Parts: sequence; C-alpha cells; structure tokens
Amino acid sequence: MKNTALSHKHEALGAKMVPFAGYNMPVQYEGINSEHQTVREGVGVFDVSHMGEFLVSGPNALALIQFVTSNDASTLTIGRAQYSCMPNGKGGIVDDLIVYRIKEEEYLLVVNASNIEKDWNWISGHNSFGATMRNLSDEYSLLAIQGPKAVEAMQSLTSIDLSAIPYYHFEVADFAGIPHAIISATGYTGSGGFEIYCKNSEVEQVWDKVFEAGAAFGIKPIGLAARDTLRLEMGFCLYGNDIDDTTSPLEAGLGWITKLGKGDFIDRDFLTKQKEAGVTRKLVAFELIDRGIPRHDYPVLNAEGAVIGKVTSGTMSPSMKIACGLAYVETAYSALDSEIYVEIRDKGVKAKVVKLPFYKK
Repeated sequence: MKNTALSHKHEALGAKMVPFAGYNMPVQYEGINSEHQTVREGVGVFDVSHMGEFLVSGPNALALIQFVTSNDASTLTIGRAQYSCMPNGKGGIVDDLIVYRIKEEEYLLVVNASNIEKDWNWISGHNSFGATMRNLSDEYSLLAIQGPKAVEAMQSLTSIDLSAIPYYHFEVADFAGIPHAIISATGYTGSGGFEIYCKNSEVEQVWDKVFEAGAAFGIKPIGLAARDTLRLEMGFCLYGNDIDDTTSPLEAGLGWITKLGKGDFIDRDFLTKQKEAGVTRKLVAFELIDRGIPRHDYPVLNAEGAVIGKVTSGTMSPSMKIACGLAYVETAYSALDSEIYVEIRDKGVKAKVVKLPFYKK
C-alpha cells in the first residue's frame, strides 16, 4: 500500500483512511454531507496525489497523443488543457484523461490512479512515433482546491491573477512559496477552483500555506467520498463505473470529445461506423420518483419488468436531496422524461430520465 506525501497529515486530522487504487487515501473527515456542502458553498481541499502524470515530449509527442486519444489535441495552445479518452481498439475505453500542453513539444497527461500501469503500457505500446515518455506519477503531488471561494482564498499565495485563468487553462507560476507549480483551472466538482501540481517534496509546504490562507474562508480538507457525490451531481463520468473497457465514448455521451475528422486514431473506423448506425444503449441521467437509493450495478427495468440496462453510479444528492444516478439503458428508453424503474431489493422503483447536471445552483 502506497502513501501520498500527505498521508500523515490526513491521519493527524482524524481522516478515515481506506485503500484506493493501491494508495492509503482519506475517504472522509467530518462527514460526507458537510464536506460536500463546504465545496458547494465555500472552499475545500482534496489530496488527489494518487493520480498519474505522464510527460510526453519531442517532435512527435503530438502525433502519439493524437493517435491514442479521441479528442483533437492539435487545437491545444500552450497553457490550455483538454478532456479526452483513450479508445481501446475493441470499442471500449482504456481510460479518460486530461491533456495539458506545457511547451511547444511537451504535454502532460493526467490519468486515473487505478489505471497508471495499464495506461503507461498502452501508450508506450503504441509509441512507434519515437516520442519521449516519462512517468512522473511517483514524483508529483496534486491538490484540488475547489469551491466558489477558491480564487479569493488562494489569491494571496501567488503573484498571478487567479481570476484571470479561464476554465481548462493553466499557468506555471509561483504558488505558496514554490517557484514553479502548475495552477490549473480544472476540477471534478462543478464548483470552480484549481488543481495544483507540485513535487512530493514541496506539497507539505503547499498544504500548510493553503490552510493558512484559507482559514478566514472556512477552508476544510475533503475526502474521496464527497469527491464522488460532487462529481455525480454534475454527471461527470467515473472510470470503472460509468465508462470502462466495454463502453464506447459514443454510448457514454462523450461524442463531444470524439473528433472523428481529426485524422487516424485508435478505433476511429469502429466509432465512425457506430455513429452512422446509431448506438444501441446510452448513458442517461435519472432521478427516482419513488423512495429508494440507486447503487452501482442495480438493474434498470421497463414498465413491464424487463431488464433494459443497469445503474453505473447512484447516490442521494446532498445538494438537491434527490436520489439520482447514471445508467446505461436501451436507446428506446433514453429520451428525456422516459419512465424507467430501478430494481432495489427486488422491487422496481419508478424513475425518470432527466437532463444533466443534477446540481442546480
């Protein structure tokens, strides 16, 4: 079991620690609902240093990234980030990721913790382009400082104007006394804020200064459980739940990051044909009308009781106080307001297909 550079900090704060993707991680501190509301209304900090970071560089770095990812990385300028996924050559997804353009010929790929080895092997295995690859995952830490008060709370820690960084853009600048941190206007919560990338040797100083600067704003540490409820309220996909090796990006509603016209990439032909033919199932958002809480892998039924799909993520939304989730259903049941039933304890609980996000400010 690996620790992050901050595991001792979480333990000292009384966090409940659990194994996650081979790391000892804080799942919650004072409680999911209060941590969730801290991020929705104020500012909270997640240690997500378990995430993987690959540096891809050289004259053919872009060619490799274009081949293994679905989005069009050629549109990236220096200082911009892009959400993307890696098709697996069999109609599924290896992982979803964020691609950062750091320099003219240098890109940072940020991947899910549980997929670091798999992703590294996959990208390396397709690197016939001669791009230089470095796995920085064990050297770098990542803090997500999220919430509507994040900009104001953190401004004293840097010389750059945080409010001037647009969504999915980043700066390499001083932060919390560290000369070169990546300050990225990204996150997995839907409440704004930043993700800060720095070296493991620097992160304890950053953590301490973030909490000093944020004290007047009621800053709190946030665990992985609230990270999950926050992302689900936005309808953001979680790899291993809503997308995996068997789901295509088109089925998952990720057509917007699948650029079929950019040139050759893995599964381009398959995805082009799938788009022309139409998908047979779709990932939909739903809210329960009757009482219950939907959970991962619960069957989804039609009015006659036939199985038409399954729940991939579900929760009781802390912000909206509604039971909601994501599910793959047969395309015939994917239209807004379609009536579906989630099987909970052998009973079909009525639900309806709704538009994302669940969270309405």
